[in-house]
Amino acid sequence: MPEGIITISYLVAGILFILSLGGLSNQETARKGNIYGIVGMGIAILATLFSQEVSGLGWLILLMLPAGALGILVATRVQMTSMPELVAILHSFVGAAAVLVGVVSYQGSGSFSGSELIIHEVEIIIGVIVGAVTFTGSVIAFGKLKGTISSKPLSLPFRHQLNLLMLIACFVLGGVMLVGEPGGEMNALIWIIIISSVLGVHMIMAIGGADMPVVVSMLNSYSGWAAAAAGFMLSNNLLIITGALVGSSGAILSYIMCRGMNRSFISVIAGGFGVAEGTVVASSQEAGEVSSMTHEEVKDQLMDAEKVIIVPGYGMAVAQAQHIVQEMTDNLRKRGKKVFLPSTRLPEDFPAI
Repeated sequence: MPEGIITISYLVAGILFILSLGGLSNQETARKGNIYGIVGMGIAILATLFSQEVSGLGWLILLMLPAGALGILVATRVQMTSMPELVAILHSFVGAAAVLVGVVSYQGSGSFSGSELIIHEVEIIIGVIVGAVTFTGSVIAFGKLKGTISSKPLSLPFRHQLNLLMLIACFVLGGVMLVGEPGGEMNALIWIIIISSVLGVHMIMAIGGADMPVVVSMLNSYSGWAAAAAGFMLSNNLLIITGALVGSSGAILSYIMCRGMNRSFISVIAGGFGVAEGTVVASSQEAGEVSSMTHEEVKDQLMDAEKVIIVPGYGMAVAQAQHIVQEMTDNLRKRGKKVFLPSTRLPEDFPAI
């Protein structure tokens, strides 16, 4: 396919991605935003597959088919209440891809020289660090949301200093790569990946399960910047644009969520940096454990209570339980209970039902 058509295809895809973000910012246009995103991604994939730089098209299609089938299978079976977990694990794929692209790009860095080589290796170092942190951090976030990993924050002594030390170690190893022979310091790159992976685990393990929605939004931003870094390594303009869109929108969403939840934005993006005990909350409130109970226990507590506050949330909305809740409210009020339903505004990224 001619280079001009590839460029136009990338431009159209980029515009569709921007329209997709605009559509997803409003519940009424969320479905249309999804369609824009799907069409844009389809154009981007086809243009990349048939570009002149791609060889072994048959192998690529062979690899894409099972991955696409798995994606369709997972997406059609996942419950809406489990959507945050799915988003978290998808972020991990972006991080892993950025790491793999970094390794391959470094092996082929011998074709660069001078300032181009330095810039290319800096792109690799940044992309690998962000990608590894995103990968392992997203896996931990998925485990905490799924319940396979304890929601309790892990607070190691001097954990902030430990995070800073690991980050410094990554940059020192990056310096070793810059002064070494092109592609000849693979051991340093592997150590950067290992240390960054541990950093991602440690950062997210230090955050309580109640703050995982903010963490997922933060990891969304990280995955965007990882994709942008991969775009620089591959000299792919669309990947750079898309990564920048995801990274910036994820950061903005994280900031909005932090303000709505009374969180410190800097603490969140730094994995709880500046907070004494293991949560990103910058307040004196203690993070409690989620306690489960049966419907019989809930009924007994409601019958014993004099005042009841029902706070609409994500699970109630996806279950479309508003009629049942209204019926329960009427029954409680008939029994002399004082029932309050505070007005709750859903965030703009709330999925359309």
